[in-house]
Amino acid sequence: MLRKSLAAMTLSLAAPIAAAEPIKMCVFDVIGANGDVFNMVKDYALEMKSHGVDFELRPYTDEGVAVGDFNSGQCDAVAATDLRTRPFNRFTGSISAVGAIPTYDDLRTLLATLAQPKAAPLMKENGYEVLGIVPAGAGYLFVNDRSIDTAGELAGKRMATLDYQKDAIHMVNYVKATVVPSDITNFAGKFNNGSVDTAYAPAFAYEALELYKGIGDTGGIVDYPLAQLTVQIIAKDDVLDDETAQKSREVAWGMYGQAMDLVNRLEDAIPEEKWIRISESDIQGYQEMFRENRIQLRDGTGGASKVYHPKMMSLLSNIRCASNPGASECTAGNRE
Repeated sequence: MLRKSLAAMTLSLAAPIAAAEPIKMCVFDVIGANGDVFNMVKDYALEMKSHGVDFELRPYTDEGVAVGDFNSGQCDAVAATDLRTRPFNRFTGSISAVGAIPTYDDLRTLLATLAQPKAAPLMKENGYEVLGIVPAGAGYLFVNDRSIDTAGELAGKRMATLDYQKDAIHMVNYVKATVVPSDITNFAGKFNNGSVDTAYAPAFAYEALELYKGIGDTGGIVDYPLAQLTVQIIAKDDVLDDETAQKSREVAWGMYGQAMDLVNRLEDAIPEEKWIRISESDIQGYQEMFRENRIQLRDGTGGASKVYHPKMMSLLSNIRCASNPGASECTAGNRE
């Protein structure tokens, strides 16, 4: 009898351990397992262990393959840029809308808002759930000729454009530049070998993808955020219960400072002479052009498809106008 009860006790103790299968996560980092993004996701996974969640991380240097493996069920979750995760959640996928978040202060306000429990319903869509959002830095225009510093100068120029990014393609067509279809694995090579005149990337690409080669002696980086890129952790919505999923978003938000320290360090490491500082009047011109494009990409007008989520566009408009109430968009009749 004693032997039977001991055996039963042993089985009951072992059962939770056997049931606690690791959650496989595909993690995209252009550098792989030694990259900053992968290391940040490792820190997130370590913190989630204290909340009873065990992630098994798998590094990928090709974002398309990482998302493809998630789609095919080889991973339960994926960490990738919002440019690739937009199909899983249009609301959070609209954070990178063109020109929608002009400052890092505005980005901080947004991500703090999205980490609150009241935003939880918007984190679920079509059987998927957003488990966390971490900043990856603003995307800037890298050019091989410093005279390309206004929208007008882009006409006729060849632009490396991610072929799955509908809003970028629309924007390139809008400024009458030439779309050169590219992906995350080859856009840098095209810019560096002169196949294209411009490319769009965050500051990390200057060193990591050697974009300084494409800039050379005559080019530079236009100092205006075209978009704010984020890394988003997406899972099938039955992977974590609601309470743990909310805790996960709070853990990711807690990493904001760490992520921004990295972003600022990478931006500060770019030599001052490589930045192309633009005038206030040019900035206002950019802002209005971006706003027109966002409205088209929200409503599906002007030849655009419906890419951006109206609720996100409205939230971002409110954040911008709270920090800069004098902006012309804040009194425009067609506010987002």
